[in-house]
Amino acid sequence: MPKQNKKDLTYSIPMLPLRGIVVFPHMILHFDVGRLKSIKSIEEAMLNEQIIFLTSQKDPNTEDPDFDEINTFGTIAQIKQLLRLPGDTIRVLVEGIQRAKIINFVADEPFYKVDVMQVNSKALQSGRSDIQALCRQVIDHFEQYAKLSGKISPDATLSITNINDLSHLPDVIASNLGVSIELKQMLLEELSPKRRLEKLLDILAKENEILELEKSITFKVRQQIDKNQKEYYLREQIKAIQKELGDSVDTTTEIDEYRERIEKASFSEDVRKKALKELDRLARMHSSSAESGVIRTYLDTLLDMPWEKKTEEKLDIKYASEILDRDHYGLEKVKERVLEYLAVRKMKNGLQGPILCFAGPPGVGKTSIAKSIAEALNRSYARMSLGGVKDEAEIRGHRRTYVGSMPGRIVNAIRQAGSSNPLILLDEIDKMSSDFRGDPASAMLEVLDSEQNKDFRDHYLEVPFDLSDVMFITTANYKDAIPRPLLDRMEVIDISGYTEEEKLNIASKYLVPKQLRMHGVSKTTVRFDQSALKEIVVHYTKEAGVRNLERQIATVIRKGIKKIVLGEKTSLRITKNTVKNYLGARIYTYDKTAEKDEVGIVRGLAWTSVGGDTMPIEVNIMPGDGQLELTGQLGDVMKESARIARSYIRSVAGQYGIDTDFHKKYDIHIHVPEGAIPKDGPSAGITIATAMISALTGIPARKSLAMTGEITLRGRILAIGGLKEKVLAAHRAGVDTILLPYENKKNIEDIPESVREEVRLIPVTHMNEVIRYALVKKPEAKKTVQPHNSVILNHAVEEAAVSLEN
Repeated sequence: MPKQNKKDLTYSIPMLPLRGIVVFPHMILHFDVGRLKSIKSIEEAMLNEQIIFLTSQKDPNTEDPDFDEINTFGTIAQIKQLLRLPGDTIRVLVEGIQRAKIINFVADEPFYKVDVMQVNSKALQSGRSDIQALCRQVIDHFEQYAKLSGKISPDATLSITNINDLSHLPDVIASNLGVSIELKQMLLEELSPKRRLEKLLDILAKENEILELEKSITFKVRQQIDKNQKEYYLREQIKAIQKELGDSVDTTTEIDEYRERIEKASFSEDVRKKALKELDRLARMHSSSAESGVIRTYLDTLLDMPWEKKTEEKLDIKYASEILDRDHYGLEKVKERVLEYLAVRKMKNGLQGPILCFAGPPGVGKTSIAKSIAEALNRSYARMSLGGVKDEAEIRGHRRTYVGSMPGRIVNAIRQAGSSNPLILLDEIDKMSSDFRGDPASAMLEVLDSEQNKDFRDHYLEVPFDLSDVMFITTANYKDAIPRPLLDRMEVIDISGYTEEEKLNIASKYLVPKQLRMHGVSKTTVRFDQSALKEIVVHYTKEAGVRNLERQIATVIRKGIKKIVLGEKTSLRITKNTVKNYLGARIYTYDKTAEKDEVGIVRGLAWTSVGGDTMPIEVNIMPGDGQLELTGQLGDVMKESARIARSYIRSVAGQYGIDTDFHKKYDIHIHVPEGAIPKDGPSAGITIATAMISALTGIPARKSLAMTGEITLRGRILAIGGLKEKVLAAHRAGVDTILLPYENKKNIEDIPESVREEVRLIPVTHMNEVIRYALVKKPEAKKTVQPHNSVILNHAVEEAAVSLEN
């Protein structure tokens, strides 16, 4: 042994710091030494009884550790054998002798030298039953560990079970465990053999539990690997069979084709990286796996998108005007707005155009004019129906994590159009709704916002797509049903129903030639008289548009062709009587003006989704106690108009020669015919008031006059909507004079000039004017003194002003 202080059992010996190894007493092992200091420590030890102190480094990665980077507890060992290897490396065989602790660091050059003190463990009382039970448990757990790990030889396990001195048991077992250096160092530093056994038992129990889990996982993985190997073997056989049959599919070729397409595609760099990343995933997968099919579909979608492909926009205003006039009759406002857009865009290239919204009833040409605009601009066209869309994913797309995911409708429309600057028609945008799956109208805000849609991100594509070059046109039947934030992003162009004259022109110039072509008949074989077309328009259709008109024309042509095919005729001229024979009795008959002026009956005007209509209002006065009866399925607003009219008449009763107590002596019954049809709105206010005054005074109302307007308690007349449709309905019914609110005077220019020439349109501001025009004579005021009433005075002043003006 080296120099020793026998009293304290201390030694001054060379030290060898070990990386990743903890040496226990009675442990024999070999390791390679390559560091210069370590080699010099071994050489020094060989000169002094071959005794050396072995301890572990705290950080195995440190090449030249300081003393504070070395554990102070270690093992005094004896070098049993040295073997010099090529490359200045020594293989050393050592045997641990005794635990020891560093008490002084002597030197670290040219080798490590330390003073160590031998540490003696307490003797293990092997005769005690608790110690024997503890040792048996440790041995049992170690045998289980050896079995599960498969890294310990049966001889080592047998030698441990046959140990005579149980004090050596924990050290021998610890030296054979494949646990962390920290746990082994903890066991080395534990001086009580009993506590060392208890800690060792705890470590073995945990390791066995982990090994059991690893074994279970390994078994499952092996099963899956076996299954995959079997599938791979079967697939290889299938490939060999397909190759023999000549219908082999080479996956490598498919990957190369995708890669070539990606390299040639006009992607941005971000999109190209995304496509190549997905392609690398596909290359690592089996061709028949479900995920590979998803990736193929995704790559096909990316490659089919027209990232940089654009059509050259044509900004020829004359050509655009010719296209619009060729395909559509009327719609002057729409055409004018489109031509304005083209003119501005021609002056300033790259102008971000507005979002046009065509609002109007069905069949008036909203969708077809969008197609004509696309043709006039030389843009690709795609239509996207939004009716009934409730799911936000319909707009933004479904995320690829979901089964059956697909791009949103916007991306599909652009893909269908085949260019990045198409005209996309968002049809029936007012029919969108929302539910628990999201609000598609909110998603449309980004699509229609020119500041945001430059980087529109579809959930399926996962990469941005520029929508700033797309021209969006929307259509709606009811603009009030469009959410306000969405409506603010659009320029609304109202398209009202066609007049009778416009329908006749559309029928003769567009619908008849179209249907003749569709039925394979020439213009000389089947000819339509103008009277026949008028008969169909007036009595067999009742709509704002021309869809049903086209269907009725098609019906007439089919019946005529049948007669020609049967040989009954060689050609056919369609007259008014022919239409009646082919289509049967008239479907619609319009309420013509009465034969004479009548008391208590005044003709009002109404607006419907298919155009305008006349609406006679009847009033009967009967002795009673002042009840007001309203019939004809009237809505709340219309009922309020009737009560307002009665209150106004009460306030000016003396002015019209009406008994001031009429509301107490008489019951008033107001009825609007066609009781099966619900009616509502404020525009019948002046009609109800006029009919009540006529009934109360006994003065007939003019038969050829109609009116529309909202009334206030003071008799003022407020503006109404749908004036054009109402005037057209009155003209169709034979009315020659129409009273309308003065505030609607600006809308008169929307009415066709041919109608304005035949119908007298009189703007009025107050009920005094209405009564003067509506009744056959002016009611005479009562001579009795009337109560002081500011309303009456106001009316007198206003009537005087009207008289001076006229």
